[in-house]
Amino acid sequence: MATAPSKQSILHLYHSMLRTSQSFSSYNFRHYFVRRTKSTFREIQNETDSAKLAAFYDEKAKELAVLKRSAIVNQLYGGWKLVVEKQKPEHQRSDN
Repeated sequence: MATAPSKQSILHLYHSMLRTSQSFSSYNFRHYFVRRTKSTFREIQNETDSAKLAAFYDEKAKELAVLKRSAIVNQLYGGWKLVVEKQKPEHQRSDN
């Protein structure tokens, strides 16, 4: 019988996945992984079966490792900012 992970460890995994999803430099990837993380954890929110929780936790822990590696690669090869993203204001030099 598989031991169910504690509620705190599942919450920690959830926050780690959200934090990693936010680290993508690409707007589309970033928002996709945030939405996907929230929806998958919402589905398992009321689950009480310890075997399903243990399998879910193991699967998502492996997925977190892949997500971290993908975020690093995405940061290395990040492209231009999209129009919908907040742009940093460019400061104009005043020559008085």
